[in-house]
Amino acid sequence: MPAEVVLPERTPRPPDAPAALAGLLVIDFTRVVAGPACTQTLGDFGAEVIKIEQPLKGDDTRAYEHAELGGESAAFLSLNRNKRGMVLDLTVPQARGVARALIAKADVLVENFSSSVMEKFGLDYATVASTNPQLIYCSISAYGRAGPFAWRSGFDPITQAESGFMSLNGFADGPPVRTGPPIIDLATGMSACNAILLALVARQRLGRGQHVEVALFDIALAMTGFSGMAYLMNGLNPTRTGNSPNDSPTVGVYEASDGPLYVACANDRLYRRLVTAVFGRPDLLSDSRFATRKARWTNRAQLRGTIAEILASDRIDVWIARMNQAGVPVGRVRTIEQAFSAPEVKARDRICRIPHPTASSIPNIEPAITMQLTPTVEPRAAPCLGEHTLAILRDRLGHTEQEIEALQQAGAFGQSGSAVQP
Repeated sequence: MPAEVVLPERTPRPPDAPAALAGLLVIDFTRVVAGPACTQTLGDFGAEVIKIEQPLKGDDTRAYEHAELGGESAAFLSLNRNKRGMVLDLTVPQARGVARALIAKADVLVENFSSSVMEKFGLDYATVASTNPQLIYCSISAYGRAGPFAWRSGFDPITQAESGFMSLNGFADGPPVRTGPPIIDLATGMSACNAILLALVARQRLGRGQHVEVALFDIALAMTGFSGMAYLMNGLNPTRTGNSPNDSPTVGVYEASDGPLYVACANDRLYRRLVTAVFGRPDLLSDSRFATRKARWTNRAQLRGTIAEILASDRIDVWIARMNQAGVPVGRVRTIEQAFSAPEVKARDRICRIPHPTASSIPNIEPAITMQLTPTVEPRAAPCLGEHTLAILRDRLGHTEQEIEALQQAGAFGQSGSAVQP
């Protein structure tokens, strides 16, 4: 049986603290990972985010298999905090009318449909900007919204593979490896959030909104980083180097007598501390084979073997204490279970529990951005499917009960309307 994870109550935010994005209305047509990650950050800092989903099934991540609480998956709960949930069947004209009415009031629209879907529904930028020129319209796609590859659908692992990013992960004698978490999706979501914030700043200066785009393939290509730049400079195809960037002997995983630890001595200053203050081996500095970074790389096999032998002679706790004392970067190689139970997590208030309408409470991983004057809002759990549909119609669009009933009869919320909360 898995151990029960005990989660603390969340420390309340200061009651008089302002929110950075208070008053901002975001209409969220996104699903799966990249788009929801983007809009969740906007919601975390005070924007009103209205997540629009298809009836009955909603966002695909609602059915993901990682774990479930109160009928909702870990994936959905982790990506849709601080949003209001609404269902609309966009194949129904009346539902499209509701969507257009919300967009007319919005500051930001975010969508990650396949190409031409928003055009088909009359919700593309050219159409809606005519009635709301202040709108920031963000499109997230696999290969962009224009050009010969715009028609292609794609997901995180596909763009990891096609961009060369995957070829850099793994060991030289093994195949390319996809990263565990969907890193390209998450980085795309962060970049889309940056693009929206940049456009909002530009709107203050220029007086109008604009269409911004972020593509998974572009992000994946950019994230090849040093390796991509090195190829463009020298024409040599980079290879996989496992846990040591550029096969450095002083950066990577080593085994202490009781388990693994990660050491990162990427420059001469840190290497000097490691071999003199931690190992007590000044000969590893005076030896011409190891005196400079280039020399250490040339003789990496010998140096790696020596470091491995030294570290295997004592326990992790001993090495961690010595390296911390000497100012040498080092860390334990933890499992997820070990990481979420670590003192750093507790000291930095990274996890807590928050209320949920069907599960009583759910875990919450705090946003990774800290702002002194405008902290994150009090977290609200991801919405149940259609949870706020009627409330949004009433308070955002001023619909009467008769108008709502007419929309329901027309199938705007799906044929049964069963996902709509009263």
